[in-house]
Amino acid sequence: MRVTVAATQMACSWDQDENIANAERLVREAAGRGANVVLIQELFETPYFCKDHLASHFELASPVEENAAVGHLAAVARELGVVLPLSVFERTHNAYFNTLVMVDADGATLGIYRKSHIPESPGYHEKFYFSPGDTGFKVWPTRFGRLGVGVCWDQWFPECARAMAVMGAEVLLYPTAIGSEPQDSSLDSRWHWQRTMQGHAAANVMPLVASNRIGTEQGEKCAITFYGHSFIADHTGEVVAQADDRTESVLTATFDLDAVRRYRHAWGVFRDRRPDLYGPLLSLGEPRA
Repeated sequence: MRVTVAATQMACSWDQDENIANAERLVREAAGRGANVVLIQELFETPYFCKDHLASHFELASPVEENAAVGHLAAVARELGVVLPLSVFERTHNAYFNTLVMVDADGATLGIYRKSHIPESPGYHEKFYFSPGDTGFKVWPTRFGRLGVGVCWDQWFPECARAMAVMGAEVLLYPTAIGSEPQDSSLDSRWHWQRTMQGHAAANVMPLVASNRIGTEQGEKCAITFYGHSFIADHTGEVVAQADDRTESVLTATFDLDAVRRYRHAWGVFRDRRPDLYGPLLSLGEPRA
């Protein structure tokens, strides 16, 4: 199966309808260029609100079935025949999650993934807003391949990528919000961020798509300038499409998933795995005597 994937990036304002309209515009551009799977950045309905600890931001959340972006873009997915993984702020009863909704090419929701790894650092105060995900990692059989999706901070953990690969993923996707570090203006992690995911693609021998936001967003106590640099890597980890750090963009790349599968199986990394030796991964550190 030949599949064309797309990575997008854009700036976001506090006009939710405008953000959804801009996301739709990029999806339509990607579909017009032949894309079958289009990835939009993390939490694209608003600015990245986790810069601050503000209880009022909980009002941005909604149940998945009532989410404006999901409702609107599911119709777009059905019209265009594209798969859309959508990152949203979910409220379910008294719990809040950073949630990925997988919309198939017929507009049907295949299920949700709740972000597993929740960061907490200056300007990225996600633990204030989100509970750790309770879904486990997810892989969905879509019209255009078996897709595994991690969300932002998940992308730093090789265990997440490997788990999705073991579950049968053929493409890894990571919607993202990463930028400058308010506590240290000299710290620039954009290339570390990219190389980490190139390693996931190479180690698991499958294509990878990462979509980040752009622009400078001002919070109450700090501002973050997002790195952009959305990219697509092939099954050897080579970057085959790359955006810059400031331009609204749509990137595409086409992969023959059957040919990639043959290459992956011939390489032997899954044949030669030793799960019986991986017990230390189940601990946070060396057990105390």
